Amino acid sequence: MPISKITLIGSGTMGANIALHFAAHGQAVSLHDSNAAQLEKALRVVRQNAALLSEHGLITEAVDTVVARIRLEPEFESAAAGADLVIEAVPEKMQLKQRLFMQLDRVCGPQAILASNSSTFVPSSMAVGFVSTERKARFLVMHFWNPAHLMPLVEIVPHPDASPPVVDSVMALLVRCGKRPVVVRKEIAGFIGNRLAFALQREAMDLVAKGVASPEDIDTVAKNSFGRRIPITGIFGTADLGGLDVYLEVCRSLFPDLCSDRTPPAALGNLVRHGRLGIKSGEGWNRYTEAQIALLNESLTRELVHQLHRARRDEKAEAPQE
Repeated sequence: MPISKITLIGSGTMGANIALHFAAHGQAVSLHDSNAAQLEKALRVVRQNAALLSEHGLITEAVDTVVARIRLEPEFESAAAGADLVIEAVPEKMQLKQRLFMQLDRVCGPQAILASNSSTFVPSSMAVGFVSTERKARFLVMHFWNPAHLMPLVEIVPHPDASPPVVDSVMALLVRCGKRPVVVRKEIAGFIGNRLAFALQREAMDLVAKGVASPEDIDTVAKNSFGRRIPITGIFGTADLGGLDVYLEVCRSLFPDLCSDRTPPAALGNLVRHGRLGIKSGEGWNRYTEAQIALLNESLTRELVHQLHRARRDEKAEAPQE
């Protein structure tokens, strides 16, 4: 079933940039938020990021043409009615998402696919208010990565009762819009990406707690060793390059000594309690000046743009020659 009308519920950073990504690939999008000021802010973010895409050659249409495909909709029912796909991008609070999907279940037509942009919650935990199995068959997670207009991955996590044609339709839409979707075959909290990322975070924070290294030293190691290889070889490809016999011996030696804590480290809790929240407060594990924050954001954007251009070149090189 082709998807033509897309609605985003929630116009924060994720909602705005997901809407932009679809609009940049020719899709009509309704963007809903009950807060009118937030909607206007979202429109400014969309325009600013569309200009960035244009500046770097990632879109060829005029910025105004792309932005015009996004309709701001302050009325919930008007935004959801008639949509083929509704994606929620509200804060990561379980009860909020459960209530929202109960509302969408009542408002949306039977043909609508409902999706969550949750980064941790599995679909069955959010679908507790659905009465019909037909709605569960059209429910899944579409986990976009931030910034959604530059990060290629989308993790698709189907409800256990999801219909394969529904999953196929969502996959086809994402591929058509330039994403690299992956289907998570079983429900599991955090899906794939966050489970890998937070296993690394746990070990890094444990090394700091044990006095092995400073956060700055650990970031230096990550950026100048395995962080250089993973974009090219991935995780299993890196192991294959190193030799699985070597990896087996390292696993035998190292696994018993790796951190296996089941609770967050005390140092992280202390940082949050003291308002040291990272970039948003100017201080977290490290301290940041306004100039450093601007440079960090600029450097990240430049690298993500470079990776997108490289991926496009690789796809053209791999395409069959006519």
